[in-house]
Amino acid sequence: MKKPRLAAIEYIRGISMMGVIGIHVGSDYLSNPSANLHLIAFFEVFTRFSVPIFFFISAFGLFYNLDINETFHYKDFLKRRLRTVLVPYLFWSFFYLTVNHIFHAAPFPGPSELGRLFFFGITHYHLYFLVILLWFYLLMPVWIAMIRRMNLRSLALLLLFQIAFNYVSSFSPTLYYYVADLPDDSLLKSLLAYRLNYWVLHYIFIFLLGGWLSVHIDQFHAFMQKYRMGICVFFWASLLSLLGYYYKLIYSGASLLQGIYSAHQLCPAGVLYTIGASIFFFTLFTYQKYPSFLNPLFSFLGRHSYFSYLAHPLFLTSYSLLLAQSGYIMTAPLSLLTYFLVLSSVLAAAVVFRCIGTWIPIINQVTIGVSSQKNNAG
Repeated sequence: MKKPRLAAIEYIRGISMMGVIGIHVGSDYLSNPSANLHLIAFFEVFTRFSVPIFFFISAFGLFYNLDINETFHYKDFLKRRLRTVLVPYLFWSFFYLTVNHIFHAAPFPGPSELGRLFFFGITHYHLYFLVILLWFYLLMPVWIAMIRRMNLRSLALLLLFQIAFNYVSSFSPTLYYYVADLPDDSLLKSLLAYRLNYWVLHYIFIFLLGGWLSVHIDQFHAFMQKYRMGICVFFWASLLSLLGYYYKLIYSGASLLQGIYSAHQLCPAGVLYTIGASIFFFTLFTYQKYPSFLNPLFSFLGRHSYFSYLAHPLFLTSYSLLLAQSGYIMTAPLSLLTYFLVLSSVLAAAVVFRCIGTWIPIINQVTIGVSSQKNNAG
C-alpha cells in the first residue's frame, strides 16, 4: 500500500534551496571589504543547514516507501536514481563549462580533464552535491544493511564518529600540510584536496538519521508530538551555539572569511545545528503550527527547488557582473536585493522550463530528471 504523501519533505526542499542561494550571495558579498558581519552571519552561518538537510530528506524519502526487510532491487533503484541525478548532473556540468568557455574565455577541458572534473564535482562550485548524492545511491545496499541493525545506541556512536571525523577532515593541521606538500600533479593530492566533494562520510550520520527515522515513522511522529517544545529549544540552542562560535572567531581577530570557513556545517556545532534544523523543520511542516495560506508558497518553492538549485549560479553571476560593470560595490542593501532578484528570476525560469517540458519532455528529462509535469524532482 502506498504511504501518504509527506508535505514536509517538499517544503524543506524549498527552504533549503533558499538557504543555498543565501550562502552563495553571501560569498559574493564578502568581496566588499567592509561587509556587515551580522549580515554575513545570516547569509553564511544561519543557512548552513541547507546542504546537509538535503541528505536528510533524501534518505527520508528513499526509505519511506521502502520495506527494508524485503528484497532490494538494486538495478531498478539505480536506473531510476541515475535518471534523476546523473542525467541532470551531466547536462548542467556541460552547460556551465560551455557558458564559461563562451562568455568568460575559459578553455574547454579535454577528455582526461573532463573525467577529473566530473569525478570530483568541480565543473561548477555547487554541483558537488550531486556527486555526493550519487555515491549515497551507489552505496544504498550498505545503508539498508546498517539501518536494519541500527538502534539509538548505534546512532549515538555514529554521531560521535561523525563529529570526530568531520573535525579531523576540516581542522587537522597535519592533514592540511600533508596535502599541501603533495606534488600538484599527484592523484593523491586531488583525492584528498577534494574530499569534501565526494566523501559520503562527511554526511553519513544525517543521511542515516533521515533513513532510520523514516523506517520508524510512527515512533518519530510520537516523538515530535511529545517533545515539540524540546525540539524548538534544541534548534535555537544549536543555532546560537554555531553563531556564538562564529562571533567568537570574529571578535578574536579572525577575518569574516576565516569565520565562515570555520563555523560551517562540518564543525561540531554545525553538526548539532544540522540535526536540530532537520528535526525542527520536519516537525514544523508536519504539524503546521503556522498560517495555512503559506502552504501553497512552500509547495511552490519545493516543487521548483531542484531546477532553482541547479540554475541559480547563472543568475547570480549575471547580476554580480552587472553590478561590477556599473561601478557598484556589493553593499548590504544590494546583496539583499541581489538575493531576491536571483530567487525570483530562477523560480520564474523554473516555471517556464517546467511548462516547456510538458510539450518537449526532453527539457525536463535533462534539466531536472523527470519526464512529466506531474512528477517532482528529487
